[in-house]
Amino acid sequence: MRYTENFIKLYEQSLRDNFELPALSDYGTDVSFTYKELAIEIEKIHDLFTEQGIHPGDSIALVGKNSAYWGVIFLATVTYGAVIVPILQDFHPHDIQHIVNHSDSVLFFASDSSLKDLDESQMPALKMIYSFSGKQLNNRKESENLSARLTDQFNKKYPNGFNREMINYTEFPNKNVAILNYTSGTSGFSKGVLITGDNLIGNIIYAQRTMPLEKGNTMLSLLPLAHAYGCTFEFLFPLSKGCHITLLGKTPAPNVLMKAFEEIKPNLIISVPLILEKIYKNTIVPVINKPLIKIALKLPGLNAAIYSSVRKKLIHAFGGKFNQIVIGGAPLNKDVEEFFLKIGFPVSVGYGMTECAPLISFSLYSDYTPLSCGKVLPNLEVRIDSPDPYLIAGEIQVAGQNVMQGYYKNGEETQHAFTVDGWLKTGDLGTMDKNNDIFIRGRSKCMILSSSGQNIYPEEIEAKLNNFPYVIESLVISKNNRLIALVYPDYDAIRAAGLSTGEDLKKVMLENKEALNSMVASFEKIAEIQLCENEFEKTPKRSIKRYLYTD
Repeated sequence: MRYTENFIKLYEQSLRDNFELPALSDYGTDVSFTYKELAIEIEKIHDLFTEQGIHPGDSIALVGKNSAYWGVIFLATVTYGAVIVPILQDFHPHDIQHIVNHSDSVLFFASDSSLKDLDESQMPALKMIYSFSGKQLNNRKESENLSARLTDQFNKKYPNGFNREMINYTEFPNKNVAILNYTSGTSGFSKGVLITGDNLIGNIIYAQRTMPLEKGNTMLSLLPLAHAYGCTFEFLFPLSKGCHITLLGKTPAPNVLMKAFEEIKPNLIISVPLILEKIYKNTIVPVINKPLIKIALKLPGLNAAIYSSVRKKLIHAFGGKFNQIVIGGAPLNKDVEEFFLKIGFPVSVGYGMTECAPLISFSLYSDYTPLSCGKVLPNLEVRIDSPDPYLIAGEIQVAGQNVMQGYYKNGEETQHAFTVDGWLKTGDLGTMDKNNDIFIRGRSKCMILSSSGQNIYPEEIEAKLNNFPYVIESLVISKNNRLIALVYPDYDAIRAAGLSTGEDLKKVMLENKEALNSMVASFEKIAEIQLCENEFEKTPKRSIKRYLYTD
């Protein structure tokens, strides 16, 4: 099947239908837009584009932390028929400049904080650079307060006021590119993914028909909107439904998140594994590991009561109104997932990649197969490059509506991304069952071939090791045909326990190694644990940059 709704008209209709409802707010500030105000701001930016001679298909770069005005610029660009180039503000300034140039962007919008480290002379093709903060837009090159001028022009254009019938955007075909998304994956420098309106509609309409979100519901946006996962499911999808999105705009540390959840009370939570795993490790494990609780959990009557109590506290901690939590971006730790499902906590795991804008598979909690990544979307086909896709892991390959056009100005990488018969090569290893559920085993580039010819999936070993005492994160690599586990330990917890970070820590890690080796196959045993003083470098979606540690 294929979803056929027009991408641009979808937002024209939503802005009309939800005219008086709240649309976007910046958490902890008074910056907020209703759908009417959002439509007005989009109109002002469209006038600015016309003034600058921007044509449909031109590229416009955008960098900055998540904010309501970031959303204004994004929507104004795509509804004008131009191509938005959202850039993660965590990128190095040199990389940001490279992306602006490589994408052939003609305008550049950047938050005040993002602009301060950039060298404007290194982006010579730009017609203009604009800075934004709150609801304020400035012309960087001319030091002009654009907001006041654009508002004045708007009032002259609409002297009798602006109503919903005045929202009218050109119906550009879905085959047109809407987003040029430069990812920062864990395998090296990013590539510009060409995402069309068709790719986005494939995700958004599926979400509308599947995910539990209704007009007037609230969302808390935690993930970087410059990344496909956050952009599609915390921004484009809820806006298409008439929801109110509050943008966190800061690092989602557990204490910050819990306060925000309590205040916003979101109806649907989109997250990455790290958030749930930290909450599990920091708040649940200490409780269930207490001696009396351990005994009680072995008694049928008491364990049900304890699990019910934990579930109620967790639901309250997440605001109390959500239908379910959707996890994506990386696999959820097996032990964490099993515990949440055991207590009946509504969580499910989806699977995707930027090249699919991003979703490939998903199931609601009510239909979720434990430890899977959900079922393949109805507008996609998935195959496993394996002699036995049900039992033997092989590369996951995808075809269908959500699959990208290719990489911008990179025919060689585009060719490498597809099979000879046109299927997207995900680079992920997995199996499927007869119900079309996908089970991820790891990245093909991460797989280690042992000296005896066995396939070793380091992520599976790391997931076990990360559950041991005083391990925050780990990375399993191969050196001289030996498996080495690099571990970043919890130094604060070690000191709080009255242990030294020298001999005591080494003793604990030796015990961890022996316990781990008792749980894995003989060819997966760790030869040595090496301690790291600093946490591993990560991408903005919190994946470890493995390539930095495997050379």
